[in-house]
Amino acid sequence: MTVSVDSTTSATAQQDAVLRPHAEHAFAAELAALTAQDDRPRPQRWQLSPWAVATYLLGGTLPDGTVITPKYVGPRRIVEVAVTTLATDRALLLLGVPGTAKTWVSEHLAAAVSGDSTLLVQGTAGTPEEAIRYGWNYAQLLAHGPSRDALVPSPVMRAMADGMTARVEELTRIPADVQDSLITILSEKTLPIPELGQEVQAVRGFNLIATANDRDRGVNDLSSALRRRFNTVVLPLPESADAEVDIVARRVDQIGRSLDLPAGPEGIDEIRRVVTVFRELRDGVTADGRTKVKSPSGTLSTAEAISVVTNGLALATHFGDGVLRPGDVAAGILGAVVRDPAADRVIWQEYLETVVRERDGWKDFYRACREVSA
Repeated sequence: MTVSVDSTTSATAQQDAVLRPHAEHAFAAELAALTAQDDRPRPQRWQLSPWAVATYLLGGTLPDGTVITPKYVGPRRIVEVAVTTLATDRALLLLGVPGTAKTWVSEHLAAAVSGDSTLLVQGTAGTPEEAIRYGWNYAQLLAHGPSRDALVPSPVMRAMADGMTARVEELTRIPADVQDSLITILSEKTLPIPELGQEVQAVRGFNLIATANDRDRGVNDLSSALRRRFNTVVLPLPESADAEVDIVARRVDQIGRSLDLPAGPEGIDEIRRVVTVFRELRDGVTADGRTKVKSPSGTLSTAEAISVVTNGLALATHFGDGVLRPGDVAAGILGAVVRDPAADRVIWQEYLETVVRERDGWKDFYRACREVSA
């Protein structure tokens, strides 16, 4: 088949216009470089070897000098265990508090293993069993009765048939009886279709990545039968402030470029302040260990820090001089910290007066936070 230059250019331009490209498109050049130089054994239907998948997530420099940017900043062993799990017949459960990059890691694992991260079931309280198993085209069903043509496969069913990686996000938000529809799929690697007297058997290469947390309201505990079908990998919060600052800076830079926001070098100071505030309130103690503080009701995750800084950068760009300053992040911090208007506001005010006010070099930050908190 011949593809015209115009159509190729049009497809590239269309992809460039997408607000948030899928991982396999956003990092296509890195995946192509890894594929070209990856001479290690690959499991059947994998796009890359387990070593190359781990390199894609953790970053590194290839023999030809190509730099692979880190997608996950954390313990290497966690990524190695996750990748190895996908190379077995065990499904992978990424567990952690909100904001620990579970969805981000899930997407990039699927992109690197299968070259497609879009076989996704988004878990909510209203997710039906059909989203995991299959549904029906009712026009076809009424006109011709049950048939394979009338069947609408779920992302999981498609992944089973094609030997791909399926993703289930927020598994613990799905009702318990719907969760358990995964048991047969994960244990027998088979999806029965009793209406047709048929079944879909998973081919080699199929696996499933689920993400879950047990901290938010509205979660449903996994049954012991379902939990046994997963190998669980816990994604921790960043160990140090420097690591968290690095994560926030990287993601803000990526998001900022997609939104045409300038990345000012002065912004790192405000990023460090946001991260410090979140870590101290999260841990219940100041960074030097001298002062105990009360923790608010929110999680104050790394993901929320990224959101606060990104919003601040947008404020600085459109309503300031382009330089990220305390006034640009103060309102975002207030919104992240004060979830319970009564209790959290008292905690925030106490933290401002006892910690932020007395900290050297933080006067502008203190004044900005006081202004938005008034």
